[in-house]
Amino acid sequence: MDHHQRFLRLTELLLAARQWWQFVPFEQLSLPWLASAPALCSWLGEQSDETLTSLRQDAPALLALLAPHLTMVSELSSLASLEISEGREIRCPSRLDTGVPGRKWQQITAFASALQAHDLPWLEWCAGKGHLGRVLAAASGREVVSLEWQQRLCDEGKVLASKSGQPQRFVQGDALTADAASLLAGEQHAVALHACGELHLALMRHGAERRTRSLSLSPCCYHLIPEASYQPQSQAAQASGLSLSKMDLKLPLQETVTAPPQVRRRRRLELSYRLGFDSLQRSQGGGGYLPVPTVPKAVLDLGFEAFCHWACERKGLGLDLTQAGDFLEKGEARVSLVEQMETVRQLFRRPLEIWLALDRVLFLEEQGYQVSLTEFCERRATPRNLLIQATLAGAI
Repeated sequence: MDHHQRFLRLTELLLAARQWWQFVPFEQLSLPWLASAPALCSWLGEQSDETLTSLRQDAPALLALLAPHLTMVSELSSLASLEISEGREIRCPSRLDTGVPGRKWQQITAFASALQAHDLPWLEWCAGKGHLGRVLAAASGREVVSLEWQQRLCDEGKVLASKSGQPQRFVQGDALTADAASLLAGEQHAVALHACGELHLALMRHGAERRTRSLSLSPCCYHLIPEASYQPQSQAAQASGLSLSKMDLKLPLQETVTAPPQVRRRRRLELSYRLGFDSLQRSQGGGGYLPVPTVPKAVLDLGFEAFCHWACERKGLGLDLTQAGDFLEKGEARVSLVEQMETVRQLFRRPLEIWLALDRVLFLEEQGYQVSLTEFCERRATPRNLLIQATLAGAI
């Protein structure tokens, strides 16, 4: 099955299964499938939150349990399965990883080792401190130009490059501007590891316009785009009939495989506060789910009633908070409901991400590139492990 065929079949299944994944759990006061799948809803209600959390970390077990209720998920899982790139050995000087967290270093070296070998200078897009660029320079001996928006990171990257003796040059600039696009050249290998949303799309589009010979990117944060909804890149996606909101685009990112227990506990506490407050405002005439801004840690530490006062101030509401404490239990119950919904939606996260990646692959193929889509590392290192590699067909 080629990329286009896989994309078309994924589109068919995702469209047919919309009721299972294309909704906002925070807005729901009950499971949305009570009438259509009562047996599944009954099973979900019997599971503890801890059991469901554990199942979401064990994809084969979750698939086996839910496949009898959701006939399409086995095929979706198969369509979303990719090969892991065959990495080549790269040798870096000792201490090149100084100051880089262990998991981040693991991602960088896995990405670098998975890149196709071309005798080309490098362009590192959205470089940060240029950790990836230093690895590429050390492993290949070729020059790296590292584009980064924040001057502070450029300055720190220059110091690190100088200490390591690598041929790396930093350019401070906005990746979304014409000046940044001018850095792309024909005889070049442009790379982007976890460039968010519009940033990796800009690299892809500018690279195709300038006929950059090789492009390698690992997409991230698909929802960080300027438009209100997703703008398909390829002709096939434009004709697909699958419309995605920014909330839909967050679905592939809603995994916590790399989060430590204390982070997960705090996330659950915050979610119970948000949903408890939402239940409170609904009880006093509010409409649907009312989101509130990012919550400072200090506010969470003060307890639920303090959170309600803070949320009212931020949203300009004059709610009666004398019985606010009664709604924390409602919030905790709704967290359990969200856990049940997210357990089902978990099976659609990777298929949707593969659909988005294939949209990028097909766009590049339309521009005359030969393209591969693989995983550059195991999921335990990072769930955002997709690697799109594109080389101009005539340059191979």
